[in-house]
Amino acid sequence: MEAVAEGLWELADHHEKKGEMGKAVKCLEAICQSQVSFLPIVEVRTRLRIAALLLKHSHNLDHAKSHLERAVCNSSPFNLQLLLKSIPSCFELKCRAYSLLSQCYHLVGAIPSQKQILSKGLELIASSGDGFAMKLWTCNFNSQLANALVIEGDFQGSISALRRGYICATEFCSTEFQMFFASSILHVHLMQWGDLELVETALRNCDEVWQSIDAPKREQCLGLVFYNELLHIFYQLQVCDYKNAGQHVDILDAAVKADRERMRHIHQLTEEIDAISQSLSRTDLHHRDRIALSEKHVRLQEQLTSRISNGKETLQEAAAHFQNVRRAWGDKLELAPAPLDGEWLPKAAVYALVDLTAVLVARPKGLFKDCGNRIQSAMHLIEEELAKFGITEGVKAEVDLQHSAIWIAGVYLMLLMHFLENKVAMELTRTEFVEARESLVQMGNWFTCFPTILQACESIIEMLRGQYAHSVGCFDEAAFHFVEAAKLTDSKSMQAMCQVYAAVSYVSIGDSESTSQALDLIGPVYRMMDSFVGVREKTSVLFAYGLLLMKQHNLQEARIRLASGLQITHSFLGNLQLVSQYLTILGSLALSLHDTGQAREILRSSLTLAKKLYDIPTQIWVLSVLTGLYEELGERGNVMENSEYQKKKMDDLQKRLADTHASIHHVELISKVKLEAEELHERPVAGPSMRVNLDIPESVGLKTALAARSSSRLVELDTARRGKRKV
Repeated sequence: MEAVAEGLWELADHHEKKGEMGKAVKCLEAICQSQVSFLPIVEVRTRLRIAALLLKHSHNLDHAKSHLERAVCNSSPFNLQLLLKSIPSCFELKCRAYSLLSQCYHLVGAIPSQKQILSKGLELIASSGDGFAMKLWTCNFNSQLANALVIEGDFQGSISALRRGYICATEFCSTEFQMFFASSILHVHLMQWGDLELVETALRNCDEVWQSIDAPKREQCLGLVFYNELLHIFYQLQVCDYKNAGQHVDILDAAVKADRERMRHIHQLTEEIDAISQSLSRTDLHHRDRIALSEKHVRLQEQLTSRISNGKETLQEAAAHFQNVRRAWGDKLELAPAPLDGEWLPKAAVYALVDLTAVLVARPKGLFKDCGNRIQSAMHLIEEELAKFGITEGVKAEVDLQHSAIWIAGVYLMLLMHFLENKVAMELTRTEFVEARESLVQMGNWFTCFPTILQACESIIEMLRGQYAHSVGCFDEAAFHFVEAAKLTDSKSMQAMCQVYAAVSYVSIGDSESTSQALDLIGPVYRMMDSFVGVREKTSVLFAYGLLLMKQHNLQEARIRLASGLQITHSFLGNLQLVSQYLTILGSLALSLHDTGQAREILRSSLTLAKKLYDIPTQIWVLSVLTGLYEELGERGNVMENSEYQKKKMDDLQKRLADTHASIHHVELISKVKLEAEELHERPVAGPSMRVNLDIPESVGLKTALAARSSSRLVELDTARRGKRKV
């Protein structure tokens, strides 16, 4: 009967090479469904092969899981009559079965079952000796276990599993594996962010391990390059070290460019090889030409093989490594050569994430052209990936998604929302209200279709509704949305920023009751502003507090607070809009204190920045203060020139406001009504995209997700939306 099995295996190979996956599966299932019993090892190998094919080429997770459970447990994961136990050796086969079954459980969200099967795998290793293969599988299983624990929010358990993997990697002297686990430990610390010293220790360990890897070997670890650099950027954005973050973005940009060039060359080689193969299939080809083409075919194949670092592996071999069997080679950004040939995120997602970090670094500097290009290209790439799952705006809801698609679709949906969030912020800064409104409506539409996957975006959308309302002068509505946004998040940072935003809107309303509400919101944040990581919250609350002190006519105290905030903003954030607004208030203060020389200098600097940002409301604000300065100095010519330019800008602003007011969406966005998601009869199992900021790298086919809260507070204070109102 073994000969029959081998024949069916070969026939399955034949159909697989022709792309006939259905026929390949039928050949293999004929062995499992045979009335005649095969040896246990034959049945196990066959079921693993079926499961690998189903995972790679279909969404039929239940079928794949059923085959794996029968191979491992003969019925269910809780049945102790293991089919594998009847095979005395075959350590690799057993580990591969546990690993693939773990992947299936992960894809369907059965995390307790996944942890149980991984524990069985680790028990098998513990009883099998201390060889190289055992250490590899120890690393594999601990990586998967750490990922499962992160999904459950058990960060300490995850770090413990990763440390066991790191120790194991150290024992068999693999610096690539050490780097993988060191980076993963840093990643979990960044998600948890409990103790800054622990985060910085993990960061230093990553740097030390990375430096210990030889330069030629580093070049072969492209996935680890991206992973390590992105983690550094996440850290630097969190601590507001934008200068160093920009340097890491430059490194990633160069890596993306080099990888795309490599892929373009591979594509050209593949096309040329295919063309030669077609020519060689001709029966009338001259013998001399056939020899020449055959030699060229061999040379090109060698070039292609050298370009593809890991070569080609069978499905069975791939499953034994840190490989993702669900994705084709071209879509993967492998962490390192085999056996560490898994991935963190799909290549398209990593490329998009690089663009996102570039936008986060460049947007505060007012580099809107580059930001716009990156946002547009990245969103196009993401929409192409989502279309592969049948997801387009307003067309597919999360209840329609296959379980196997939820994880990776969640990655792209979260990325898309981050880009839209940045687009709204950028368009509001440069007074493009219509563009901002349309992007914000898009965010709302995506959220209503995917409310569970995008659950963390609800507070961000409310915050952006507040920013939009404030920008168009609807301060009462803006304050409402900021307060609601603070209620919808557990992030202390996000809550603090929303309270500051709401306070600024209340100050802008101007009456005594609103001023009192602003003070109630600012006070608690001001008292705890030094407890936050970075200076983002501190600079914002100093701005709002200085504004409030001015309102209370406490000019000297306001000047001290605002000068401190401006210095910190300029030194750490480099946010030109916030700097411009700080300067405008300080210029107004100087004028109120009759320091006309300093007022003129400060206000001109502010106007220059506002023009660079195309920030019309801030320009009008500065111009109104400058007009008062010129009037006080008796400079009638400057008064007339200034007033004329101010009127021109006011007309431009009024036209932009009228354009956005003309849409029904404007009323919907500013109305004091929370965004309501669609009622769903069933929702996907909560996964990484709903619970944590960033998932850790995949080991075997694990789907990852992106930040559940924003990588940074993406919309800064914008108090300048007050038209001619003088401070």
